[in-house]
Amino acid sequence: MFNRGIRGATTVQRNDEQEILQATEELLKEIIERNELYPETVGSVWITMTTDLDAAFPARAVRAIEGWDFVPLMCATEIPVKGSLPLCIRVMIQANTEKSQREMRHVYLRDAQVLRPDLAK
Repeated sequence: MFNRGIRGATTVQRNDEQEILQATEELLKEIIERNELYPETVGSVWITMTTDLDAAFPARAVRAIEGWDFVPLMCATEIPVKGSLPLCIRVMIQANTEKSQREMRHVYLRDAQVLRPDLAK
């Protein structure tokens, strides 16, 4: 068993509570599905948002996913680099798996596909 990092990102159109929660849930569910994750195999989830987003804690969306209420979550503000992608939510999941690093399926949705076009599918 190995501990692997799985990355993902998405964007929203505006700083709105429901939009942030919906986009975060969509992103996490896509990562969960593509990587066949189960809450008991996840060590933690780290979530960051750009400084232009402050209408909601995105961790609320993860806690709403069935079975994920005891997974350790942490939210933070992304480093405000000039010219970086605005209105962006990023996640990193630390999961225990038998899969190799190359088998991890990172997920980049919406405008966040520009962050890693080599991984956005």
